[in-house]
Amino acid sequence: MEAVRPATARDEPRLRVLAGEMAAGLLAQRGGPLLLDPAPSDPGGALLADRVTGAVGAPGWVVVVGTLDGEVTGFALGHVVGRRSGTRRGVLDACYVEPGARGVGLGQLLVEAALSWFEDRGVDGVDGTALPGDRGAKSFFESAGFKARTITMHRPGG
Repeated sequence: MEAVRPATARDEPRLRVLAGEMAAGLLAQRGGPLLLDPAPSDPGGALLADRVTGAVGAPGWVVVVGTLDGEVTGFALGHVVGRRSGTRRGVLDACYVEPGARGVGLGQLLVEAALSWFEDRGVDGVDGTALPGDRGAKSFFESAGFKARTITMHRPGG
């Protein structure tokens, strides 16, 4: 049976493994290396595993874990950012479910839990990132009510 709950310090070793799996998958995709290399000005600009474990229990951040038959098999990570207009926006930084645990609705439960957390904090919207060509991620976000609002283009230097 699948379930979702807030992450705790006890989950941190497992979160590091899952974040490593997610990062390895992202590195193999177009745009993935840039996504995993945040700017130094990004308050969460650390390796994904450090970012996830550092966010457990941190103010302004949400980390929820998804379990399948009691085993942690996925997580979602998000945070709130303020805007010049005075509004606040949620950022769903990551949502990952192990390949063997996909297809049973755990990812949807993780996103719903994160969205509920954001709603409780009065954000005016939530952004998530799907890499170019990752139709599965785009479809997943669309099924949760997300719509594309921008496309980031990049040209390597040199």
